[in-house]
Amino acid sequence: MRTLVDVKVNGMETSVPEGTSILDAADQVGVKVPALCKHADTPAWGACGICIVRVDGAAKMPRACATAVTPGASYITHDPELADIRRTTLEMILSSHPNECLTCGRNRTCELQTMAANFGIREVRFERHGEDLPKDTSTPSLVLDPEKCIKCGRCVLVCQKLQDVWAIEFLGRGHGTRIAPAADVSLADSPCIKCGQCSAHCPVGAIFERDNTRELLGAIRNEKLHVTTQIAPAVRVALGEAFGLPPGTLSTGKVYAALRRLGVDTVFDTNFSADVTIMEEAKEFVDRLEHEPERLPLITSCCPSWVDYLEKYWDDMIPLFSTAKSPMMMQGALTKTFFAEQHGIDPDSIYSTAIMPCTSKKFELSRSESMYASGRQDVDLVLTTRELARLLHSNGIEFASLPDEEADDPIGTYSGAGTIFGVTGGVMEAALRTAAHYVTGKVIEPLTFTKVRGMDGVRVASFDLKGAQLRVAIAHGMANVRDILKEVRAAKERGEKLPFHFLEVMACRGGCISGGGQPYGSDDKVRAQRIRGLYSDDDAAAARCSYQNPAIQALYREFIGDPGSDRAHELLHTGYRSRPIYAR
Repeated sequence: MRTLVDVKVNGMETSVPEGTSILDAADQVGVKVPALCKHADTPAWGACGICIVRVDGAAKMPRACATAVTPGASYITHDPELADIRRTTLEMILSSHPNECLTCGRNRTCELQTMAANFGIREVRFERHGEDLPKDTSTPSLVLDPEKCIKCGRCVLVCQKLQDVWAIEFLGRGHGTRIAPAADVSLADSPCIKCGQCSAHCPVGAIFERDNTRELLGAIRNEKLHVTTQIAPAVRVALGEAFGLPPGTLSTGKVYAALRRLGVDTVFDTNFSADVTIMEEAKEFVDRLEHEPERLPLITSCCPSWVDYLEKYWDDMIPLFSTAKSPMMMQGALTKTFFAEQHGIDPDSIYSTAIMPCTSKKFELSRSESMYASGRQDVDLVLTTRELARLLHSNGIEFASLPDEEADDPIGTYSGAGTIFGVTGGVMEAALRTAAHYVTGKVIEPLTFTKVRGMDGVRVASFDLKGAQLRVAIAHGMANVRDILKEVRAAKERGEKLPFHFLEVMACRGGCISGGGQPYGSDDKVRAQRIRGLYSDDDAAAARCSYQNPAIQALYREFIGDPGSDRAHELLHTGYRSRPIYAR
């Protein structure tokens, strides 16, 4: 336990743990010190200079985000001189920032715009000195607009420290410093895994998701197309934030209703295909456990950014990867085969779309030829949660006041296991519920596997499975994966006992609930609220295990056959290949 130290902030006494930043000490007494570069997920480094404060009795003005409190010190966070300095700093930033608020994707959610408004800035005293830097539109997921970069460094810290990808860096010096993909290549040719965490942490519009809302509206207007949409687990606990609802508000029925108001013909739920994923992945795990232990640990494959990272950085682990597709891609294949057959619809007329919390899903829909298992592109379009929110606003749909509606059958019914896919540990917990049933033939109490829950970057748990110890690990945030994979690799090279039998990885902290396409402002408090929303959906579910879902039982009975069957592999499984870290 850290020692407490006494300090004063604007004359108010408080005790904080030794090493606490001045900014956090001020927050503890209800004083908000303005800052642009600081984010709760990243280490502070004082880049923007807006958070300077006074130290009573000293001439220095430290940067509050990156300076620890001194015992007994008295800090002044706001006075007329500090306000002038901060205002001047903002004006200098604005002098090199484009005046494109009306056409910027961050309009109304831009931290720079909000701060300028709070300081009442109506004109900039300094001469405009921006550079004419081209946009990078090379990936299907993200757009990089370096003209709007304020050099706060958040994206660099996230990409390098949290994600261990190193796709983005600062190039140049002084006034010529700019943000760019590593080695000054295009984003598509860089190590980028399209996770979008750079975009989620950028305070302005320098990095944002590629907007595909017009494509959806165009498909809806096309009378020859039957438009279907699926919604991912994490969307239902985040979309409401864009309409004033608290984070974590479970708004599943309103999402269904909103999509129908837009004109979508059929509304599905990706939770259904999360159940399908579990049927396949649990079967795959049990088969390897019993017959191919050399192919353990089984590593989950639902996260496309993790798949991209694995193919680039850990290609020797490809034989361990689950071949089960992500729920989104399974749903797309089933939409243009099973659903089309059930309803007598020409699959060529189906326009299959998905609402996802993740920018890399835009990349996944054409990742490999297995994404065309139906004989055509299985998923035609992906929108992020943020894009759907903008679309609903622009169409005058009052989301919070919509009545709850149901998803369409037969691809709308889901179990509690399907909904927890959106949180770190959820895929593991869902898989264990069904895998244990496959091994024992018994109904296992779902609460048996809650040890995999939590927010630690790496979590390890063990369970008794028919007298044997099953060891599992969960990692979220790519930088947390390295040590686990190194441990697995070293054990295999030495021919030692495996450290784990099953490994779950999600690229984003907290899992999909804070994916790169979710509403801005994700921190651990918001994540905790969204996580609670998904677990409450699981708790209330009539069926808690994927194999108990009657719609899943009907799918396998009427269309697929057994999990792991030839038809299952044709539609629901994929393969992987080594990719260069830098495209050649």
